Amino acid sequence: MTPPLRTERLEFLPYRPQDEDHFVALLRNEEVCRWMGQDLVPEPQIRELFRAILDDVYPQRLFDVWGLWLDGAYVGHAEVKKTGNVDGHELVTALVPGHWGRGLGGEAVRGLLRYAADELGLKEAYGMVGAENTASLSMCRRLGFRELRDVVGDDGSVTKLLIIPTTPSTTPATPPTTDSAPPLPA
Repeated sequence: MTPPLRTERLEFLPYRPQDEDHFVALLRNEEVCRWMGQDLVPEPQIRELFRAILDDVYPQRLFDVWGLWLDGAYVGHAEVKKTGNVDGHELVTALVPGHWGRGLGGEAVRGLLRYAADELGLKEAYGMVGAENTASLSMCRRLGFRELRDVVGDDGSVTKLLIIPTTPSTTPATPPTTDSAPPLPA
C-alpha cells in the first residue's frame, strides 16, 4: 500500500473514498489539464479513474499515488510510477491553481525524490513537462533536472523528457521562497 509521506508543509496521503470530489475538481480544471498536456475529459471518466485508484492501483500495488494536503486542505496530486517513455519511473505532480506560486510544487517533487531513493531504491527519476510550461521547466531546472530529449505528440505538441538523480546531494535542501510552477504533466 502507498505509505503516507510528509515534507515540511505537505502531507502525502493515499486517497480515501471521501477525497473523490477533490480529485475530480482538480482534473476538471482547464488550467491544470492544459499544463498536464491532457484534454478536459467528462466528469464520469474522472470518477471512474478515481475508483480505479482505490479498487485496482492500491490493492495491486501498481504504483504510488497520493493526495497532497496543506493544513488539512487538499492542494494537489502526486505519483511515482513506471513510465512508458524510458525504462524508469516518472514523478507526477499537479497542484490546485490557487496554490501555485507558493513553493509547493518544488516541495512535492523533493518529497517524491526522497521517497524514490529511500523506499524504491531508485538512482534517478524522470519528469515530462510540456515545452510551453516555462514555469514548471524553470522549477525543474532549479531542482536539478536536465533535459534528455523532446517527445513530439501526434498533434505536434512537444513535451520535454527530463531526468534527475535521486541522491540527496543533488536535491536542494532548502525550498525556494517562491515557485510559480504549474503542475508537471502526467
